[in-house]
Amino acid sequence: MKAIITVAILATFVMIFVTYNKNKDIKKLLITVLSFIGLLYLLWVGFRVSIAIFPLKIANIVLGFFAWGGIVYYILRDRYVWWVISSPLLVPLSFVLFSLIGGSRYEEIWKALF
Repeated sequence: MKAIITVAILATFVMIFVTYNKNKDIKKLLITVLSFIGLLYLLWVGFRVSIAIFPLKIANIVLGFFAWGGIVYYILRDRYVWWVISSPLLVPLSFVLFSLIGGSRYEEIWKALF
């Protein structure tokens, strides 16, 4: 599984740079690379917070596939669908919401924040 994920990440970077070499559009290159790195970070954060809640882990995987498809769609069609690409942000936000509603061991931190 790790090999498939690594190959998919490398294939996405190859698609990004092949498209850049074809079009020489630096703006599209920067937007795509930053969006993909942000997506990887959001997926990592989502997996870290969803260890204890299995449905959140499944949601993180599904939203990750949709967001990756959104980045590939931007690479191929030049249409940036921001709400699809940023959809993995819902997993950490829902974890925070669940911990505020249902309680967790971090109540003192939440009270200090709000």
